[in-house]
Amino acid sequence: MRTLKRVRRALPFIASACLASAHAQEPGAEANANSKWKVSIGPGVMVTPVYPGSQRLELIPLPSLDISYDDRIFSQGLDVLGVNALKGDAYHVGAAVTFDFVSRKESDDARLRGLGNVHSGPKLKLFADYSVSLLTGSVALYQDIGGTGQGMQISTDLAANLPLTERLLVSVGPGFTWANSVYARTLFGVSPQQSAASGMPQFDATSGIRDVHLNAYASYDFTKHWTASLLVTTGWLQNFAAHSPITERRTELNAFAAVNYRF
Repeated sequence: MRTLKRVRRALPFIASACLASAHAQEPGAEANANSKWKVSIGPGVMVTPVYPGSQRLELIPLPSLDISYDDRIFSQGLDVLGVNALKGDAYHVGAAVTFDFVSRKESDDARLRGLGNVHSGPKLKLFADYSVSLLTGSVALYQDIGGTGQGMQISTDLAANLPLTERLLVSVGPGFTWANSVYARTLFGVSPQQSAASGMPQFDATSGIRDVHLNAYASYDFTKHWTASLLVTTGWLQNFAAHSPITERRTELNAFAAVNYRF
């Protein structure tokens, strides 16, 4: 069941604009069976589009954190602080304050001049997940609370979790992301004023399915304490995101790789 918990935490990391972390299995759990604290830290790197719809990618060094107390209070990846309000061996329901790096600057590309900047910021995350056998389903809502104009997104994912060996775990599954009209207008819309300033055609972006995506996750335990993990999400922009004149590429690639030490 610890393996399933690990995959549940990894699922939302990239599928919803990089808003959770992919972490290692717990091979030394027996040694800490009496401890309510679980701590795993290490270096990581994220690969993500420079801005939503960009054809260019950027590398962002990030710490890979997985700190929890009694599977209740946690700080994991981009979830700065969260709580599992309801929890069991097969499910979690809770909330977290999370931070992502989704932004757009006019300096990112000459095409963007006149559109204005979109800043990254904190979001309120509400989530739930449930596991049956080797399958895990999850849903997460992200609401902008930093005044960045990024509105709300809802991501739904399903994963098949395959422990290939005692050391190697692989998980794969589909998902999709819905976004409201505030998010759509901010990241993909072009207002009459922006059109006049940038030369881009006016584009009215409305709420709808932002993308469909495929998640692939793998982790390998080198020793009792050291684990490497990789999470890759390939997404295909839909509707307003696909047809916006801001979008250069309709296929999105996001990835996160880390090496963690488990105490």
